[in-house]
Amino acid sequence: MRIMSLDIGDRTVGIAVSDELLFTAQGVETIRRKSYKHDLARIRELSKQYETKKFVVGLPKNMNGTVGERCDIVKHFTDKILEDIPDAEIIFWDERLSTVAADRYLLEADVSRAKRKKVIDKMAAVFILQGYLDSLK
Repeated sequence: MRIMSLDIGDRTVGIAVSDELLFTAQGVETIRRKSYKHDLARIRELSKQYETKKFVVGLPKNMNGTVGERCDIVKHFTDKILEDIPDAEIIFWDERLSTVAADRYLLEADVSRAKRKKVIDKMAAVFILQGYLDSLK
C-alpha cells in the first residue's frame, strides 16, 4: 500500500506518494486551489489512482513547536478530507522546515525562480513524506 502526503497551503496543495515498498517519496503534482469541492475531487482521484487511503499531512507548527492559526487551517482541510473519504487515515507530520529544505534543494539543482515557484509545494510534500517514511525504519 502506498502513502500520500499533502502540503496544504492557501493557494496550492503539494502532493507526493510513496513507492509500494515505502522506501521513497515521489512528487506527483501541485493542485491549484479553487474550492473545497474542486480540491477534494482531485485528492480523491489521486487517492484512487495510487490506491491509498493513508495521508501524511504537513502540520506547520510555529518554530517554537506551538500550534498556531496555520495548523487550524490545515486541520480544517483534513476534516473536509475525512468527510469526503470517510475511511481515510490522517497522520500529521511536523513540517516546519520542509519548504525551506525544498527551496534549498531546488536552488542547489539550479532550478530557475519561476520553475521553483511552480514545484516548491510538490517538493515540500516529498520532504514531508520522506521524513515520515524514514521514521518507519
